[in-house]
Amino acid sequence: MKKWLKITLWSLFLIGMVVLAIFIKKAMDEQLLPAPEISVHAEAEAAFLTSAEILERLKDARLIVEGQRRDELNIEEIEKFIRGISQVKEVEVFQSIDGSWTVDITMRKPIARIFNNFEETFYLDSEGNVVQISPNHTARVLVVTGDVRDRLNSVSVSEIINNDSLISIRKLDDIYRISTYVCNDPLFHSLIGQIHLEKSGDFVLIPLVGDQKIIFGSAFSEQEVKDKFKKLEIFYKEAMPFEGWQTYEVINLKFDGQVVCKKKNTNE
Repeated sequence: MKKWLKITLWSLFLIGMVVLAIFIKKAMDEQLLPAPEISVHAEAEAAFLTSAEILERLKDARLIVEGQRRDELNIEEIEKFIRGISQVKEVEVFQSIDGSWTVDITMRKPIARIFNNFEETFYLDSEGNVVQISPNHTARVLVVTGDVRDRLNSVSVSEIINNDSLISIRKLDDIYRISTYVCNDPLFHSLIGQIHLEKSGDFVLIPLVGDQKIIFGSAFSEQEVKDKFKKLEIFYKEAMPFEGWQTYEVINLKFDGQVVCKKKNTNE
């Protein structure tokens, strides 16, 4: 067989394969888009949204519609939309060659729920971000009350820490330091249920066990927070077993190197 004939046949074969691939792709693109497989990864207290609720939001936003074709799937817009949900930390959307597609979501981890001066409530997550509450799910985390002036539209803790004008007027970074320590420490995670901010600027911890008022004071740095909790831990382990959980009315951690306590009035 002459060389030119071989080249011609191979060219026709390749052209045929390309045309066939185009027709196959066109036929597949025109097929109806199947329902997505939605995976939501969250710890128990971070289960803000279910896969069914995510699907409903996508439908409400008209990103998934009845009779939608495979080639009408806009992965970038769907990722952008889901990423805009404050409870979502990470999202990845990908489509397989057979037409099936997956939405993989990781939720943020809340560490405190804040009730501010403006009758707003929101969560603070493990990375210092403000997270909206969910109407259908409540996270069992630290409760923060009192003279809190940070709002739902507040910037993140990292932005406050890196801005001298913000750090002097915001308390969200201080709340984050205390909440993070309590969340990560097994002892205090089981003991402390509430943080209250006094008008004086002092933080007060409310324990789940006993009815003491723990005056924490300021929380300007991680080291300050760590030192105060270490003092409180020593006091709980060395003094409380002998004195009893109901002995003290006030435990004050504001003073360097010591814990100052006020006993209850037993004459009442």
